[in-house]
Amino acid sequence: MFFKKEDQFSIYLRNMSDNLVKSTNYFVEYKLENNLNLKEFAEVMKEYEHAGDSIVHEIIHELNKVFITPIEREDILALATHMDDILDGLESTANLFEVYQIKEVDEFMLQFVEYIKKSVDEIDLAIDLIAKKKLLDLRDHIIRIKDYESQCDEILRTSLRHLFQKETDAITIIKYKDIYEELELVADSCENVAKTFDAIIMKNA
Repeated sequence: MFFKKEDQFSIYLRNMSDNLVKSTNYFVEYKLENNLNLKEFAEVMKEYEHAGDSIVHEIIHELNKVFITPIEREDILALATHMDDILDGLESTANLFEVYQIKEVDEFMLQFVEYIKKSVDEIDLAIDLIAKKKLLDLRDHIIRIKDYESQCDEILRTSLRHLFQKETDAITIIKYKDIYEELELVADSCENVAKTFDAIIMKNA
């Protein structure tokens, strides 16, 4: 069984993906110029995170009401929660920027965010394919998301090596290490979405 055109769960997942894309684009494009902007940055990301939580709650409520779902209910919930994990990680990173007063991003943060954005774009395209019953077409998106996560693993290793070799201030090391690791966890969450796509293919294609 697959999503019908106006299936409620398809709509929920589309809304979840739309919110994730918007929040990721905001995260990528926002300019960190002063303390006020850092606070605004964190607050707006928190709003996106709250919106994602609300959609997840709606999905859980709907899953508890229906007996038959278009794909297995655990896969619907997994997609929603893993997409929400991505958003949670981005919001957490924005919060770290404010708490640590990080006003400039470095080359490693930019690389992480580039691959995260690419992964989110792949997820967005894949959500449409599920609604259109084109499950086998998910495979190209899955491969790319997993490749981007591997790239982020390498960025984490390189960034930490560079940090410990070049930085002498212990507080700065803690701040940047936390941000690098949080961004890598966001990439892991993207890969978890890809793994859920894999499961959906196996069960339904």
